[in-house]
Amino acid sequence: MAARHDQTTDPQLLDSLLQARRGTAFFARKLNELSDSDLDGPSLLPGWTRRHVTAHIGYNARAIARLIEWAATGVETPMYASTEIRDHEINFGATLPPIALRHLFDHSAVHLNVEWRDLPEEAWHHLVKTAQGRTVPAEETVWMRTREVWTHAVDLDNGATFADIPVPVLARLLKDITSAWATRGTDTGLQVLVTDQQPELKLGDAGADAPVLISGPLAGVLRWATGRGTDGVTASQSGAALGAVPAAPKWI
Repeated sequence: MAARHDQTTDPQLLDSLLQARRGTAFFARKLNELSDSDLDGPSLLPGWTRRHVTAHIGYNARAIARLIEWAATGVETPMYASTEIRDHEINFGATLPPIALRHLFDHSAVHLNVEWRDLPEEAWHHLVKTAQGRTVPAEETVWMRTREVWTHAVDLDNGATFADIPVPVLARLLKDITSAWATRGTDTGLQVLVTDQQPELKLGDAGADAPVLISGPLAGVLRWATGRGTDGVTASQSGAALGAVPAAPKWI
């Protein structure tokens, strides 16, 4: 039987799908390196074990697959019935036996990949609604999944770092985060400077007279921006170093 391929021929979308699939494979590798007892250990997310992270990634794939089904059929199928149900789902998933939890991740990832693969070319432009209420074309689901699998692979706290994440993913996620800050007005007096890009990338409150400037390489700045640590970044104001790096504004 001949192999089946993505129905889309859009090169940019195909490249995005590749990044999402690579992220899924990376998460799978870090998960498979953990023993069953390791799953009980803490993740980098406060209050969540590695079990919670794994359950979240599994159920997230199912939720995004529902959006692709919506795009394909025109029948509205929300990601989650409610925030409470989403949270209950994750907490329940975290109690599953290790083999069931691993199967949840594996099977949901395959299901989503098949839904993406079989979505007709024109359906990628059909509109769906995210859990946050944003109306987006179905192609946005690829980025939604990409940032989840790459970031939460780090959250498994199993040796993965933000430096393992591809630069295009890091750069887009940082712009997403700083845009969210700007929309909410929480970046007032704050700028970030990415020092390992050419040219250097500066984001944040461009109108501030004496902004707090967070500087560092892209991976370090993103680690700080997502609330996962300050290693590798420095803070200064008016050219003078600050004693401590302030916490980043919330972005989700």
